[in-house]
This record gives sequence, structure tokens and C-alpha cells, in this order.
Amino acid sequence: MFISKALAQEAATETAPDAITATAATAPAAGEAFMMNMLLVVVLVVMFYFLMIRPQQKRLKEHNNMLGALQKGDRVVTQGGLIGKIEAMNDNEMQLDVGNGSITVLRNSVIGKYEPKTDSAKK
Repeated sequence: MFISKALAQEAATETAPDAITATAATAPAAGEAFMMNMLLVVVLVVMFYFLMIRPQQKRLKEHNNMLGALQKGDRVVTQGGLIGKIEAMNDNEMQLDVGNGSITVLRNSVIGKYEPKTDSAKK
């Protein structure tokens, strides 16, 4: 009974180094795995930049150019949906004539010029 267990242990220890060597040969080195992970992170950051950050910067630049081109007398739409004609402007605020009176809004709250749609199909 004891002899068979000893032989089984001896046989297992003889084959174990071969199994460890084979496993170590097929596994990638720790440095290679680190470089693969870093490459994945860099690719994700680049994709995030081109899909999220760059388009937002482009829209912000276009909005600032539009705000810079506004003049007194232009009809504009605010973020709240108010439509008014510009009476006065400074760096941060605009005075809008909204029909019943005038209101002061922040310059950044203007989303664009108001150009009413004309329906030529309706008669």
C-alpha cells in the first residue's frame, strides 16, 4: 500500500518539470502582456479623442464664430426657445427685443440666427 503511493509520487515529479517547461514556453512574457495592454489603452484614448473631444471642439469653435458674426438687428433664438431681435450687445450679454419688451440674456445662451421656414408648398 505505501509502496504504490511512493511510486505514484515519483512518477508525478518526473513528468512535472516537462509540463512546467511546456507551459512557460507557450505563455507570453510579462513585458509583452504589459505592452499589449498599453497599446490597447493608447488606441482607446485616440478613438475617444477623435469620436468625442474633437467634434465637440469643432462645434464650439463654430458657435463662437457665429456669436462673433452677430450684429445689432439680427433675429436670434435662445436655448429656451425665445426669439428676439438684438438691440444691444456687450462681451457677455445681449439685449433682445421680444415683442412686449426687451430682455437681457447671456450671449452663450443664443444658439443661432432665427430664419423662419417658408412653406412654398402651402397655398
